Amino acid sequence: MSPLAARRFEAVIFDMDGLLLDSERPILEAWLRLAPQLRREDYLLTVGRNRPDSLAVLSERLGSEAAALALYAQVDVELTQRFGPGTSGFALKPGALALLQALRAQGIPLAVASSTRHAKVLERLSLTGLIDFFGPIHGGDQVARGKPHPDLFELAAASLGIHPAKALVFEDSSYGARGALTAGAGVVLVPDLKAPDAEIAPQCLVLQSLDDAKAHLPNWF
Repeated sequence: MSPLAARRFEAVIFDMDGLLLDSERPILEAWLRLAPQLRREDYLLTVGRNRPDSLAVLSERLGSEAAALALYAQVDVELTQRFGPGTSGFALKPGALALLQALRAQGIPLAVASSTRHAKVLERLSLTGLIDFFGPIHGGDQVARGKPHPDLFELAAASLGIHPAKALVFEDSSYGARGALTAGAGVVLVPDLKAPDAEIAPQCLVLQSLDDAKAHLPNWF
């Protein structure tokens, strides 16, 4: 039985990168191209985490914080040129737009809780045309502790005016799913670059795509 089978929700909180936007792959590719000494499995340790936590991981892998910061700057320049202002931004993940439209049609309040910095979250959602679907929009630099801690989801739920247990969270990473579960939310996990952790997956509804979520909406709301 699905861990969400007996639960009803009042609002939905979405992650952004790798879930709504197909951004994790080009970001990963930029890092591996600009830092050939970095292994794919090393970078994947940062997926779903905020910049300070990711910086700590990458500093260890690259030998120093200075080296990691220099590469962050190079990656930021490349991504801004390819996907920043003046472009249409990152591509949408399959099913993202249709799911958001369906939820809006039902009047379900929607929020974003992304590990990405708040200003960058606003930019990416604006460029892709998704920003108007959401009320509260929060980034990883707005809380003291990033995912897998529950702080970001607790903030989003408070901004929605609900208890976290009344929120349904969509995530692509196990770090994010763990934080949402700790907050008490229900979790739909749509893996992107990484398979879900073995101890996390049974606590979530795991879907292959956001396309698969629409059929569940009558059970949740």
